[in-house]
Amino acid sequence: MSDPGALRARAEEQAQRLPPLLARAEHLAGAVLLGAHGRRRAGTGDDFWQYRPAQMGDSRRMIDHRRSARGDQEFVREREWQIAQSVLLWVDQGASMRFASDHALAPKIDRARLLALALAVLLIRGGERVGLTGTALPPRRGNTQLWRLAEMFGAEDEADYAPPEHRALIPHARALFVSDFMGDLAGVQTALTKSADRGIRGILYHVLDPSEEMFPFQGRTIFESVGGTLRHETLKASELRNRYLDRLAARKAELQRLCALTGWRYGLHHTDASPQSALLWLYGALDARGGVAA
Repeated sequence: MSDPGALRARAEEQAQRLPPLLARAEHLAGAVLLGAHGRRRAGTGDDFWQYRPAQMGDSRRMIDHRRSARGDQEFVREREWQIAQSVLLWVDQGASMRFASDHALAPKIDRARLLALALAVLLIRGGERVGLTGTALPPRRGNTQLWRLAEMFGAEDEADYAPPEHRALIPHARALFVSDFMGDLAGVQTALTKSADRGIRGILYHVLDPSEEMFPFQGRTIFESVGGTLRHETLKASELRNRYLDRLAARKAELQRLCALTGWRYGLHHTDASPQSALLWLYGALDARGGVAA
């Protein structure tokens, strides 16, 4: 049984991390110009969008007589589409995500949580419903939901690699999966296949530490997983570089193939890159019309 004192100290430590995480996410989201997030299309709503010439099949009630009186042509007044979308988030909480090659760099999990929560801020402000995959936190609107998301993102998985959650997927929702995708891809394939069967499209966002991309190791090196379950020692690390890079390239290609088959989009981010640029890309790529921007 866990020591109650240690458990309480860990709980307090996690609680102290929540407000800074949410504050950082709010700050990052504030750097992105808020718009309609792809919702500017004709539909039922309150906000005026545009006038367009009347077409065959339009109801007489749709005609804007004041605008039409300016000339000989009848015009329809269109309003913006304002049906909220559901967006499902999954952030890999596995131990491998806690890796950082340098103290100046954020661990992969910190960057993944920041980007996912900042995206949730933008989406919720835009009127969307945001939640987690699975049954723990269904999509909802409002600031309270942001606090719940921040709290759920504070959890950690003791396993080295955590597969995506694919239970209770909402049909025709959108989704964002963020991970280093270093583990077995069978779970990723299952999640994407089930999502595609339910009309869900989204983004696989691949987050890597720069050292995982470049493999700068030489000489005697001990490689050990963050969770401590895997360990490999070599006297000539440089001789492993080409084989490692080939396997990493094959992993990226497989992820892109899965995305192509299921209508998802693949994105890559390094933790030494700008989180603002990453958020801008995610915000633009996650289209509100039930799919993903090309």
